[in-house]
Order: sequence, then structure tokens, then C-alpha cells
Amino acid sequence: MKTVTIEEIVKKFSLEVLSGHDHLHCVLKKRKVRRPGLEFMDYFDFIEREHVQILGKSEVQYLHMLPNEECKLRIGNLVQYAPPCIIITWGQKEPLGLTQYCAEKKIPVLRTSKSTSELIGKLDAYVVKAMAPEIAIHGVCMNVAGIGILLRGKSGVGKSETAHALIRRGHRLVADDIVVLRQLSPQTILGTCDEKNKEFLALRSIGLLNVVRLYGRAAFKQETRITLDIELTKWGENELNNELETEAKFVDYMGVQVPHIKIQLQPGRDIAGLIEAAANNWYLKDEGYSAAEEFIKRLESEFREN
Repeated sequence: MKTVTIEEIVKKFSLEVLSGHDHLHCVLKKRKVRRPGLEFMDYFDFIEREHVQILGKSEVQYLHMLPNEECKLRIGNLVQYAPPCIIITWGQKEPLGLTQYCAEKKIPVLRTSKSTSELIGKLDAYVVKAMAPEIAIHGVCMNVAGIGILLRGKSGVGKSETAHALIRRGHRLVADDIVVLRQLSPQTILGTCDEKNKEFLALRSIGLLNVVRLYGRAAFKQETRITLDIELTKWGENELNNELETEAKFVDYMGVQVPHIKIQLQPGRDIAGLIEAAANNWYLKDEGYSAAEEFIKRLESEFREN
């Protein structure tokens, strides 16, 4: 798993460092931030430790209302949970004793003028992506009509050429050749590029194309959720190519099951058009409609009538 340091967060969100300048190298261990509640009361084993703690208006105003000694006690309870840092939002004045306690425990205290909800939303999204487990695979990643598609197949089968045809139809390239997959949750895989192949598409006999320079910003997307895995294969003469599949097939990426189909290649086939059809058909299935199931129901209905 990749790591994120407090210093990276400070730079990313332009945070003011109130104390703990020498401890910004500390690494985050949890991917979600917390707002303290029971943490102020005492130490409880059932509350997770080592989360970034956010002090919004409610928390700071609560601490300011307390007598000095009780305020220090509540802060002392909070630091027992070993947060890698504490962030004060809305540009508020730090509560009495906060920097002192945190300095003793080597916990940086940071501040931002952003609202609590804005900071939590952006910080959670950033940390989840930055710390997500990832792998790199050979293939092409496209966003077709808003649906993230992973194109796979043997080298030379025509993945990049198909991607180029899709771009000409108004769809968006995410990554060519090397696709970085990140597991954001047990149900979500994100496809993205690395800095080396960003915006580039490699076509045999043509060379490298910068799709943004050629076709504009709309031809490229930084990342997309992978919702369909398509394998391009050579045409098999002895294979059944018009089967009626009602049972979905899946491929596993880091424990996440992604719907999978195969498209066989043959001269004259409109592969880009077939991928568009596959994407739209997947969308309908996700909405609860299956053309195959409706067809079977019609056959069954006709059989009963006869």
C-alpha cells in the first residue's frame, strides 16, 4: 500500500502548521478522518486509533466553553487515540492547551480556513486514492459514454487501434499500454494512467499520438471507475459466436469482481461499435433490464400459448 505523510497533506491543502513542524514526516495509517465525540470523554477500546482528527466549529466552541483545567483534560483524552495530526477548520483559534499536549505527544496541529465539510470531503477522497492498493496491467482503459471499460488482449490484437476509433466517436482515453488499477473499496476499481503515458496513444505504423493535442481536452480523462472488462480475441472458426448468454461472467482484480465479455475480431467487424453496444447494454442490465431475459420470456410465453 502506498503511503501519505502529513507534509504531503499540508502542501496539498495549503494548511497552516501551528505546531509540530519537526513531525510532518509521520505517515498516515488510516484512510478516513474523524471528528471527535466520545474521544473527548475518556479512552474507549472500541474506538479506532490513529485517525486524523478534525476540529470543526462544534468541537472548538465546546472546548472554549470549558474551564481551563477541564479543557486540558478533554484534549488529553483526545490525544490518547494517537492521531497523526489534528486539523482545525474555519480558521478558528486553537483551544487552550491543544498545542502543548500535541507537542508533548509529537502530534502536528494544523489549521485551515476551509469549512469542516469541505475539508473532510476533499481530504477523504485524496487519502483514499493516494493510499489505495494498486496494480499495473497491460491493456487500454477507455471511458465510453460515461462507462469505464478495460480493453485487454494479446499484443498486436488491435487494442490501441480500437481505442483510436472510439476517440474519433467522441469517447475518452484514460490510459494506453499500461493501466494502473486502484482498489478504492471492496466494490470499486479505479483505472488511471501514470505520468509517463498520460495522454499518449501508441499506434503501430503511426507512432505516438498525443490525443489532447490532436483531438482536444474532451479526448482524455484522468481516471474512471472500471465497470466492464472486455477481452479482444481472434475469431475462432469452430466456436459458437452467437450464443445467448444469460449468466454474467466476471474477472477478478484485487478482490473486486468486474463484469467480463469477449469480443472476437474479424475483418469488417465494427469493433468500436460493438464496444459501444456492450457499454450501453451493460448500463441497461445495471438498471435492471436484460434483453436476453426478455427474449426467453417471449419464447416461454409463445410455447405456453401453443
